[in-house]
Amino acid sequence: MAEALLGEVVREARKRRLISEEHFSVDGTLLQAWASQKSVRPREEQDRPSGSGGGRNSEVDFHGEKRTNQTHASTTDPEALFARKGRGQEARLSYAGHILMENRNGLILDLLVTQATGTAEREAALVMLDRRRLPRKRVTLAADKGYDTQAFIEELRQREVTPHVTQNTARRRSAIDGRTTRHPGYALSQRVRKRIEECFGWMKTTGAGRKLRYIGKAKNQLWATFTAVALNLVRMTNIEAQPAP
Repeated sequence: MAEALLGEVVREARKRRLISEEHFSVDGTLLQAWASQKSVRPREEQDRPSGSGGGRNSEVDFHGEKRTNQTHASTTDPEALFARKGRGQEARLSYAGHILMENRNGLILDLLVTQATGTAEREAALVMLDRRRLPRKRVTLAADKGYDTQAFIEELRQREVTPHVTQNTARRRSAIDGRTTRHPGYALSQRVRKRIEECFGWMKTTGAGRKLRYIGKAKNQLWATFTAVALNLVRMTNIEAQPAP
């Protein structure tokens, strides 16, 4: 029902000519799960006592204990996985949020909440591309350097999607070459794609999603979809309230 509502809002924006049918951006972010570090237990021993303190806020000693997604899971939200934003940062129980945005006015066309795996961003991008209207029309897709892998770029080209992906040349060869970067549209896509951060920022502040309030991927997907609907309606109202040039 939430997905159908988002689809109706997108169709209304399309009728008002507020949506680009050719240029899109995709990105992902980490959403902190509603589960504490104290809820993490070894997968084979999740029925062991939680500590010596007792009660909901019992003492747990993790000193010297290595915790990974393969060996440990949260008893509060087993679908949440350990993930970190960057090297040297603390790993937190999280989900991954993904947005497909059109580039004309920064409206959300689709979004997914998935487990925070190392390949979640690229996998979700392909799913959202396959669900879009007119999936075989030649389009461009902008993304950051985390999407610059040979396999992902090949998947885009098979779908007749021109990859306007940021080149990742850190001790490696980029899958994006001069055939793509020489066109003026590539630079334009790289500038516009950063608007997707405004969507994530709105969802985390106004939408109160800096830390998720629900347990499980399905309920958080429901929250994210309704939040995207609200964001689109607010943005559409603001766009049409502007005086005509």
